[in-house]
Amino acid sequence: MKKARSKDKDVVRVVEETKKAKVKELQGNEWQIEGDLVLKEGKVYVLKDEELRAEIIQWHHNMLAAGHGERWKTVELVTRNYWWPGVMRDVRRYVEECNLCQRMKNRMEELVGKLKLSEILEKP
Repeated sequence: MKKARSKDKDVVRVVEETKKAKVKELQGNEWQIEGDLVLKEGKVYVLKDEELRAEIIQWHHNMLAAGHGERWKTVELVTRNYWWPGVMRDVRRYVEECNLCQRMKNRMEELVGKLKLSEILEKP
């Protein structure tokens, strides 16, 4: 999280200014500051670091207990403790690109079988 601070300069600047002013809450209880963390509604705000966000999603998606949960299960697990703008979009992309999930996905349509020579010859 500390490495990502340089990528989200606006949030870091606001946090530093509020610390100087000894403010603990912003906009009522929605935003809070605890140490070096910014909290939104009690969830850790994850700074603009694509690698960090992907790592958080990976932790929650690939957990043994979750068993490569689908998109909504992963969103639910991630948003228990973390928040950032576009978290649902990022989780959707990650799950769509998960190789294991795509190979194990239940297909609703029937798989096309092999054509038989008799079926090919019977067609007009």
